[in-house]
Amino acid sequence: MPTVFLKPDKDARITAGYLWIFSGEIARLEGKPEDGGIVDIRTLRGKWLGRGFINPASSLAVRALTTQPEPIDDAFWRRRIGSAVTYRQRFVHGTTAYRLIYSEGDFLPGLIVDRYGEVLVLQTLALGMDRRKEMLADLLMDLVHPQAIYERNDATVRRLEGLDPRRGWLRGTADPVIEIQEPARFSVDVAAGQKTGFYLDQRENRTALAPYVRDAEVLDVFCYTGGFAVHAALAGARRVTGIDSSADALHLARANAALNGVDSVCEFVEANAFDELRRLVTEKASYDVVILDPPPFAPTKEAVERASAGYKELNLRALKLLRPGGILLTCSCSYHVGDALLQQIVGAAAADARRAVRLIESRGQARDHPVHPAMPETRYLSCLVVEVG
Repeated sequence: MPTVFLKPDKDARITAGYLWIFSGEIARLEGKPEDGGIVDIRTLRGKWLGRGFINPASSLAVRALTTQPEPIDDAFWRRRIGSAVTYRQRFVHGTTAYRLIYSEGDFLPGLIVDRYGEVLVLQTLALGMDRRKEMLADLLMDLVHPQAIYERNDATVRRLEGLDPRRGWLRGTADPVIEIQEPARFSVDVAAGQKTGFYLDQRENRTALAPYVRDAEVLDVFCYTGGFAVHAALAGARRVTGIDSSADALHLARANAALNGVDSVCEFVEANAFDELRRLVTEKASYDVVILDPPPFAPTKEAVERASAGYKELNLRALKLLRPGGILLTCSCSYHVGDALLQQIVGAAAADARRAVRLIESRGQARDHPVHPAMPETRYLSCLVVEVG
């Protein structure tokens, strides 16, 4: 077995369960593994630590698969996928759409599989997983029995692995626009939508919004295809306005509002969120609930300072729009801007807006995105529910 030997004192994270080994942590490589092939992981003194797959061309050189002396064979992959399926059967209910396999959260680094009804959407974001794509698709067909599997490998992170973008049907075919239920009904375009078609990680936060929106006027900023907006309307909101810069997303948002019979309650505005919030503040508009679910502003640690300024501006304007006693639901899907930093940002924005705020709830991603305790990167979604005085 080709073997990676770690530099002195670089074994502690792997021993604690961390699954990533960076190129700068490797002292030497013995043997000639295939790109994406399996390697043993050892300390510099030779103590065996685990086994994973390697990409010598990536700064994230090795992704550990196991700390047990077990072969990485078909039976291994079947067990891991079966375990992920069993977890969802146990903990995910009341929806036809959910994350079936969440990469490191399911001890399958670089593999994402989302379920939309009878269609699975697969992403292989690491070279080792991409080289095993056909085998993984066969196992998913055998264990899950979907109608079809769509490959959605257009994520920019694949470039870091030396992988080209790819889209298309891997197994079977189906209409790429699929209706799901969670319990609201949504049309999802798995071929052209954001991520794999829908923001599954916000599912539980959408339903948690219900107690705050009855008889309320709601503003949903970065509304995409209407996930929060439709749920708010179904929970009894008096009026819901969604803002997004994508005409295609808003086309689906209007269709989703009609699908749920709340199109008379919902309106959707195509606009840049920052510009529209500025305009609404200038016009002294006011709302009972404001929802902020922006895209990731801080994909890297180096971007945190600039991202924090963007988050602060959004939250400042949202706070100025809220009536006394109003509710702000504000999110960050950047791992580098977690709960603690987001709370600081909201606090600073509240001070500038001269509004008193208090935290009601601190939430995260839905339970189909399980967090690996040794890998803080797997806990990337922060969602704060704040009352505004």
